[in-house]
Amino acid sequence: MSTPTVIETADRTAAEGSPSRPTGGPVGLLAAQVGAELRQMVRVPEYLVGIVGVPVILYAMFGLSNAGQRLPGGTDVGAMLVASFSAYAVVSLAIFTFGVDVAAERGRGWLRRLRCTPMPMWAYFAAKIAAALLLTVLIYVLVWALAIGAAGVPFEVGPAVRTLGALLVGTVAFAPMGFGLAFLARPKAAAAIGNLLFLPLSFVSGFFTSLSSLPQILRDVAPYLPTYHFGLLVWGGVAPAGDVQRFNGIDPGPAAPQLVWLAATFLLFGALAAWGYARDARRERE
Repeated sequence: MSTPTVIETADRTAAEGSPSRPTGGPVGLLAAQVGAELRQMVRVPEYLVGIVGVPVILYAMFGLSNAGQRLPGGTDVGAMLVASFSAYAVVSLAIFTFGVDVAAERGRGWLRRLRCTPMPMWAYFAAKIAAALLLTVLIYVLVWALAIGAAGVPFEVGPAVRTLGALLVGTVAFAPMGFGLAFLARPKAAAAIGNLLFLPLSFVSGFFTSLSSLPQILRDVAPYLPTYHFGLLVWGGVAPAGDVQRFNGIDPGPAAPQLVWLAATFLLFGALAAWGYARDARRERE
C-alpha cells in the first residue's frame, strides 16, 4: 500500500520558493505524517477492515462460545480471549503493516523518493508506529465491545488498562521486527516470509490454543520466542497468576523478565532493521 506523505505538499511549496516543511517543528512534522498514514488507510477501507476486522471476527468465532466460563480466581475466560486476540493483532500489525507494507513501498521506489525530500526519515518510521498504536487501541476497544455486547463479559477498568498498556508496549517492541523484514527480505518475498513467521509465532505463543496443549517440542521452543513472553505479559494484565496458569498451563511469573525480553527484541531487531535500511540506502547511491 503506497503511503502518501507530507512531501507532496513539500514538493509543491518548494517549487514555489516557500518553506518545504510543515510548521510546528518535529511534533508538527510527525503529526502531519501520522495524518497522512491514517488518511491512506481510510481511503482503502478494505485494507483497514482487514486489519481491524480479523481479530473481531476471530473473537466472534472462538471467544463468544467460551465467554462466561470462570477461572478459579474469578476471571472470565472471555476476558482472557480478548487479550489473546488483541495480542494476535499486535503481532499481525508488526509483520504485515511494518514489514510487508514497507517492503512493498520499498519495492515500488517510494522510499527512494522520500530520501530525496526534506522530510527526515525518522518521521516516516515514527508515523508508522504511531498509526499502529492507534490501530491497537481501536482493535482492543472493538473486541471488548463485542465481548461486552454479545456475551456480557465483565469489564474491569484496572485490568483493561493494564492489558492495553502491555499491548502498546508490544506494538512498539515488535515494530523493528517488521522493519527488519521490510529491509532484509526481497520486496516480492516479504509477504510469503511474513506468513511463514506469523502463524507459527501466534500458535506457539498460545494466542489460539493453550500452551499446555501444544506438542512437547513446541512447548520447549516457546520460551525462546519474544511473542511467548509478550503473551504472558498481556494475560498478566487481565488476571492473577493462578488464572493465567489455569488458562494456558504456564506460570507467568513476574513482569520484569517479560519486559526485558521485549526490550531485547526491540534492540536486536532495531539493529538489524537499521543495518538493512543503511544497506538499502547505500545500494541506491551506488
